[in-house]
Amino acid sequence: MITTRKLSNGVRVIMEEMPQVKSAAIGIWVKTGAVDEDAAHAGISHFVEHMMFKGTPSRDARKIASDIDRIGGQMNAFTGKEATCYYVKSLSSSLYKAADVLVDMLENSLFDQNEMNRERKVIEEEIKMDQDAPDDVAHDKLIEEMFKDEPFGKSITGDKDTLEAIDHGVMDRYVQDQYVRESIVVSVAGCFDPDEFCAYFEKCFMNRGQSKPERKAVTPHYEPRFYFQKKDIQQSHICLGTKGIALTDPRSYAFQIFSNAFGGGMSSRLFQNIREQKGLAYSVYSNMGTFSTDGYFEIYAGVAHDRIEKAVEGIREEIEGLKNNPITQEELDSSREQMKSSYVFSQENPSARMVVNGKNLLLLNRVFLPEEVIDAYEKVTLEDMESVRELMGDFSQYSASIVSGREVDVEAVMRETDN
Repeated sequence: MITTRKLSNGVRVIMEEMPQVKSAAIGIWVKTGAVDEDAAHAGISHFVEHMMFKGTPSRDARKIASDIDRIGGQMNAFTGKEATCYYVKSLSSSLYKAADVLVDMLENSLFDQNEMNRERKVIEEEIKMDQDAPDDVAHDKLIEEMFKDEPFGKSITGDKDTLEAIDHGVMDRYVQDQYVRESIVVSVAGCFDPDEFCAYFEKCFMNRGQSKPERKAVTPHYEPRFYFQKKDIQQSHICLGTKGIALTDPRSYAFQIFSNAFGGGMSSRLFQNIREQKGLAYSVYSNMGTFSTDGYFEIYAGVAHDRIEKAVEGIREEIEGLKNNPITQEELDSSREQMKSSYVFSQENPSARMVVNGKNLLLLNRVFLPEEVIDAYEKVTLEDMESVRELMGDFSQYSASIVSGREVDVEAVMRETDN
């Protein structure tokens, strides 16, 4: 059972009771991320996330970690384009000890300048590590190019220069402005008492502001863009993408089923035709990404340097071939069952339920009940598949990002393939 409440302090709580388990996952979600940052301080949301673990007046970094270890908990955090989440999974009997640590971090973190100077170096190493993963570089650059001049195109980690511009005063102001009570959602899933849980959080975050201005949606005209980076690597990494749909779009379930049928698994068209029949790629798949007001459809392939052009041509043929060879009822039914199974499996995991529920309430201000989700998958038709195909079936509207060990004129490859 999923219930939501808005507490008297303005904080929203979403709770999913799972009495059959003996654990609970709690996440404190804040509606702030890369989209809220100014260019001079890109990466500050992610920097704040790191610094929340570095100490409060009552706990230094070591004690934060040891207090969670002492109860056998698992703690972490992540920052996205639109939200930041701090979470702990623990035994149900230790839920409030875990919550005490999280609340202390979000209410009382010191943002000590010396700690900031040390952690800035850690983040710079994290950025270098990401840059050493060419498939991640190809993906990140594709998103930056597709959403150029839009908030969703902003980097989550920032760079060395923007990190250097963030000092204690800048960080403290950002937290005061963004970490307000009406931008906080507490999500919990597992075995717990709902009334007791809400009573605990009624008195929390009172040192935070009440509200902040709503984000303004920005949707500039989209046009395909292209990116290339040469790296000393043994395999080329190709990411192709076009605009998709937002989280709120009613076609979301159809798009999930379509993406899975087209490139989501070993029986998908991309895998069978690009890898199995043509032998052009070891790894090839499609996926979709959704934001509160926008989204994208992406195709990835890892190929030999001399097969870039053939791989792009093969992908184009699969995309355009959908017009005359649409998704069949058999493909639809198979993909639908895969999506339903994946959803049902996630229902058995308190951490997964905490994440899904928290994100939906934070960004969409609504709850998706399990029966509602299953019913939505069941209602997807072949006509819905065709509607989705029309969104992503025009190859001339695809952006591209390639990271390779050989020189590649990405735009020329895409244009030659399209002609």
